[in-house]
Amino acid sequence: MTTWNRVVVGSVCWALLSGVAMAQRQTADKVLPTQQQLSRFGLERAWWGQATLNPSRDKVRHVTVDEDIVYIQASSGSTTAFNSETGERLWAIQLGRFDQPSFAAVSNEDLALFVVGSTMYGIEKATGKTAWTLTLPGQPSTGPSVDDNQVYVGTLDGSVYAFSLRKIRRLYQEQRLPQWSHEALAWRYQAGKEVTSPPIATGRTVNFASRDGSLYSVSAADRKLVYQMETDKPIVAPLVRSGKLQFLASEDFKFYAINIVEPTTNKDKDKDKDNGKDNVNGTVKWEFTSGLPIRRAPVVVANDLFLMPDRDGMYCLNASTGALRWRQPYLIRFLAIAGDAMYASDEDGNLIKTNKATGVIAGSYPLRAFSVKVSNDRTDRIYMATESGLIIAPRQKGESLPTFHKFPDRLPILPLVEPEEGTTEEAKPADEAKPAAEAATDDNATN
Repeated sequence: MTTWNRVVVGSVCWALLSGVAMAQRQTADKVLPTQQQLSRFGLERAWWGQATLNPSRDKVRHVTVDEDIVYIQASSGSTTAFNSETGERLWAIQLGRFDQPSFAAVSNEDLALFVVGSTMYGIEKATGKTAWTLTLPGQPSTGPSVDDNQVYVGTLDGSVYAFSLRKIRRLYQEQRLPQWSHEALAWRYQAGKEVTSPPIATGRTVNFASRDGSLYSVSAADRKLVYQMETDKPIVAPLVRSGKLQFLASEDFKFYAINIVEPTTNKDKDKDKDNGKDNVNGTVKWEFTSGLPIRRAPVVVANDLFLMPDRDGMYCLNASTGALRWRQPYLIRFLAIAGDAMYASDEDGNLIKTNKATGVIAGSYPLRAFSVKVSNDRTDRIYMATESGLIIAPRQKGESLPTFHKFPDRLPILPLVEPEEGTTEEAKPADEAKPAAEAATDDNATN
């Protein structure tokens, strides 16, 4: 290729990329709510960003969030990570081949796990580098889950597989993955039908649900069955755990709160029996009848539990007792809790602000373009994205520090500021500090 041809090709590529960037910016300007519009709901725009994807063919398939990062997974396998507080784009990688089936990301403090096709990827959260890859022995039917020792996944044939993290790391260091993935297998448990819920590790046990209508609890060490609970209909909604309770929704219109108690000695077991069923593992503490099937995962924040049955609005229950707090027929998806407000969406895609205690609607704002909305039980932040990868992160006005609902111990400890010598001015409290993302709140800000 001649020098002149290289110049022409480079100019064309630059023009195309510039055109795409300009088109994305124009689209953002049209659909992004302004600070003034958000302020009517006591919100401000912390940041917005654009995921790495081809908007002419790709669509956003999953948006998930933890305390640190927002993950956007596209249908092409392109995955983009943003800092959840500042909106900084941390990394973008390609996982699997184009248009392979995938499941939403799951993360712990160090790794993000992705299942794409029949491969599981362990990705370093901070860098986006691949920590390991694992070939699964069956076609997955659920996303992964992880504890300190093992990673779990369910499959279409009703199997749950547990893989040793220690063996995975060793095999990867020896460059034997993914070819020798079977060497990392710790155990396999066979349920009656397709596994429908990502396994939940509770310490000594692993719990999962199947389309055969059963909840299984097996030993994390040796897959020995601890208990099995049967319902009258298939279980399709994901299980959710909060403290010593796990929540299960069946298509028999019933919702169950089930005890998780793991005594370590025979003396503890005898004590649990004496204290009644509330302290016996696998027993139903309370149940709630909705009248319609529940196919969406419930959301638990502190002692508030939110249920969204099909075509029946939203119920708010006391998570400890099952008592009904309120019902709001116009809401279909939980978004976040911030202070005394609960944010949700309705069938038209509007952002709805309600009173958390009563369910009374305080306001509504049309955000139909942001059709991919995140149910955030981790923090008080709101995250919404368009199918083309434009994401926005509103937050309560002036709340530069997030509230961590699920894991409050993960909130960073802010350093104390010592006053300069010779001054008497006291250091300002942390909640009066300048917002970390203040520069990104201007209407013309970009990442």
